[in-house]
Amino acid sequence: MLLYLSSSMTRLLFLLVVASATLSACSRSSSGSGDSAVSGTAALNVVTTSAVGSASDSAPKTSRCPRTGRWALCNVEQRLMQSGFVVRRVDSVGPRRPGFAVAPAVYTLGRTRLEVFIYPNEVAVSADVAKIDTVFAAPRGTKNTWGLVPTFVRSANLAAVFLTDNATQAERFTLAITAGAPQP
Repeated sequence: MLLYLSSSMTRLLFLLVVASATLSACSRSSSGSGDSAVSGTAALNVVTTSAVGSASDSAPKTSRCPRTGRWALCNVEQRLMQSGFVVRRVDSVGPRRPGFAVAPAVYTLGRTRLEVFIYPNEVAVSADVAKIDTVFAAPRGTKNTWGLVPTFVRSANLAAVFLTDNATQAERFTLAITAGAPQP
């Protein structure tokens, strides 16, 4: 079957190809093109995947994060950035918290605070969680010392306390972490 295209259809097809090529070229602009001010809202990193390939296909094959199937801090940071959070580490090790056997890594996500507790395995985190009131992220029978009602999240060998009064951010954080530990 022979397909006939009129000159106006040919021009339209040509314009569509040129427009899509231009948009594609513009979307690959360099991220180091200068400092840009970030408004009061958090900047979003958008990652799209298709049936042909995924964003991880273009990533370097040698990742600094261990591929053990357990959480590491670099995995947490990467997951949060992929979820649109602006992640900034405050302290390498935060103050010890009652009820937690490990010291937390402390982050700010925009104007909120996050404390991440990475345990060596799931058994160790389960032992601590069994003694914690997860509503207040504190040992059972003690008062809430966080200042806000914390969002407590547990996934594999990770426990986290997210301090925000924004229910949407709390849900976004919870979904990002409870999607599961990184795969080996």
